[in-house]
Amino acid sequence: MSSKRKRDINLPAPYLRRVWLEPSRIADRAVYPFCLPFLGDEFELSFDRAITIIVGENGTGKSTFLEGIAVLAGYDEAGGGKGYRPVDHSMVLEKMGGQLSKALRASWLPKITNGWFFRAESFFSVARYLDEAAREPLGGPPPDFLSHSHGEGFLRFFEERCQRQGIFIFDEPESALSPSRQIEFLKLMRRMENSGHCQIIMATHSPMLMAYPDARLLRLSKYGLEPVTVKETDHYKVMREFCDDPAGFVEAAMEE
Repeated sequence: MSSKRKRDINLPAPYLRRVWLEPSRIADRAVYPFCLPFLGDEFELSFDRAITIIVGENGTGKSTFLEGIAVLAGYDEAGGGKGYRPVDHSMVLEKMGGQLSKALRASWLPKITNGWFFRAESFFSVARYLDEAAREPLGGPPPDFLSHSHGEGFLRFFEERCQRQGIFIFDEPESALSPSRQIEFLKLMRRMENSGHCQIIMATHSPMLMAYPDARLLRLSKYGLEPVTVKETDHYKVMREFCDDPAGFVEAAMEE
């Protein structure tokens, strides 16, 4: 029996419209990740644009939150696409997105499970699997992502995987990208947005990526998620102070 190829759904992004917490599904509030301050009983987040960008300090729960959304979308919390299980799945042991997903609920219009969950820390496991197993042949020679530098491999991976219809979740994609490569990533995001069928949810520390035009920018803190402008973020303020006086900034920081 021949398998039927999935057809694109003729509706624009965003497809994931809302996520919320269902307190009755939490066994122990004192256990991580349910002890995170932003996960109150009334927690809810709506998605009204194709691109949503989340910023915040380390430890606020950004990655765990993205992991939870990824699991809801049918992805592995260690990274990858639907049905993909990383070669080195031991990295999942420290991830808590799967636990969070059990208490999250989602509203879709329509339900989309195509796409990818990108984690910088699991990139090479993912790339090695795709290079060796050629799970989804792209035509011609194998993609060979690992023969490139870290940043080039990232970008080539994004180009190959992230322009089809779906929901794409990026956890700090700038981690291996130089400023010039981040500009290339912004261009890729624009192509994804212009396609009309890609939803992007991203966590980042990069002011350059935060500045993507017309994206919904949210700051995650112990008080929850709130709309913010790039210039209001601590990331931008620190970078601006550094650019104004690099030597003086570094000297003052080291003396604190």
